[in-house]
Amino acid sequence: MDPARRAPHRPAQLTHDYSLFAPADATAPRVCRDFVRAVLFTHDREPLVMPAALCTSELVTNVHLHTKGSAMIRLRLGPACLRVSVFDESPDPPVVAQSTAGAITCWGRGLALVEEMADTWGVAGERAGRFAKGVWFELGGFTGAPPVRMTDLSADLAWPYAGDRS
Repeated sequence: MDPARRAPHRPAQLTHDYSLFAPADATAPRVCRDFVRAVLFTHDREPLVMPAALCTSELVTNVHLHTKGSAMIRLRLGPACLRVSVFDESPDPPVVAQSTAGAITCWGRGLALVEEMADTWGVAGERAGRFAKGVWFELGGFTGAPPVRMTDLSADLAWPYAGDRS
């Protein structure tokens, strides 16, 4: 972020958290992808824009295709790691499709793409309010060093929605 845009009375923030709720609508993948892009461009993390946008789009598209509810996206941007979590209302676990040799498929490659693009990914162990499951991915690459993994944030991922049971 441009130093001229910082308020002099505020210390530099090391970790930034952003959240977005998306309706159960066909526009949700694009809105969420553009949200992630905007955050990364704002924080001068251009090298992460394309892989983060692709992974976000795949996870939110899975919510749209395989569940009937809305999605909540949580983005945590730290000095050495980006974590994006996509929560949905379905308790069903995600499935990584295994392609057969020589077969051409048009569906079922989303999680395989996330697995290929992200440094790591997984499923949150806890609910986040009304959202039954969260699928997350992490990207590093800020310093040229191996990615630094954020600690298990499953309880923290629910913030600030842990008490929301509506």
